Amino acid sequence: LPPINEWSATFPPMLPTRERVSLRNPDTSEKIAKSFLYGKLTRTDQPKIVIEAFPGPGSLSRGLLVLPPSKLAKLIILEDHEPYLNYLRPLEEADPRVKVIPMSGFLWTTYSALDEMGILNDVDTVPWDSGIHPNLHFISHLPQSIHGEQFVAQLLRCIPERSWLFKYGRVPMSLVLGDWVWRRMSSGINGAERCKLSVITEAVSDSSLSVPPSTLLPYEDHLHPIKHYATIDPKRKPDPRRYGHPLVATNLVPLQDQCIDKGKLDQWDFILRRLFVLKSTPLKTAISSLAPGAQVLLKALTSPDLPESQRVDTGKTVRNLSVSDWTLFARAFDEWPFAPEVCPIPRLPC
Repeated sequence: LPPINEWSATFPPMLPTRERVSLRNPDTSEKIAKSFLYGKLTRTDQPKIVIEAFPGPGSLSRGLLVLPPSKLAKLIILEDHEPYLNYLRPLEEADPRVKVIPMSGFLWTTYSALDEMGILNDVDTVPWDSGIHPNLHFISHLPQSIHGEQFVAQLLRCIPERSWLFKYGRVPMSLVLGDWVWRRMSSGINGAERCKLSVITEAVSDSSLSVPPSTLLPYEDHLHPIKHYATIDPKRKPDPRRYGHPLVATNLVPLQDQCIDKGKLDQWDFILRRLFVLKSTPLKTAISSLAPGAQVLLKALTSPDLPESQRVDTGKTVRNLSVSDWTLFARAFDEWPFAPEVCPIPRLPC
């Protein structure tokens, strides 16, 4: 790779990569790579088969390849931007562990193509209750845009359905993503940023930062592209999705026991989407926005005939509801004879 001070000239901003951010500091990349594969949530005693999406020119890829074959058995790189491929293909020539696939990690068809090409033939399917997958591991930089948030939301949606890579078992994911997305994913009960994404993340996965946020600060020392301060209007409202805003590194592992039953994800989507519009409103008031006649669910949630552990405090605001509360609510909705028909949310893009 070119020296850090030449990245801006070598990889100038272009339309296909305008939303993308990549690690560029080699020392930081090695540190992040180790935190992904050796993390408390993600480490196993077997060599990893890593699928890496959105690698950019490959600084993190090189950080992963520093690891010995006993830790990294194979690195499958997904990248469709030709200027980046010029710096990724030499890795394939130099290291037999590397396979570069010139396709976008954002497209579901790319992962179907991996199956069709037989690239994952050596990946075993592991029972869901047998711990995390000992080999397969997904790693990605997320686009620094709403598309990045949509992408991680779609990956999380695959967990309870056991689709995508989760058909092989509880495959860990490690992500470099905007701090603004992580705050939405990890916001706790009654947090100002708690939202549908927060609830889904908590319901389907165990997640944590793989390194302290300070590891990627200041931004200019670790990431590309850098923010050109001279071109920024100081009067413009700050946008956390713009270059220069903090990123973090995270590990996520699917939970063994899923609150969302297989086939019920669209119901959860519908309920959360409707109710979080009124996230500061008590549930007993907000419930009328769910569907005509939805107030009847209040009785099913608060009946004195139910054990206390099976009741929901409908005086709580929507954003103060726990995952356990949402699970009970979703169950009552599913049993409601007059529940509206729920239309599936289309996946991105397929």
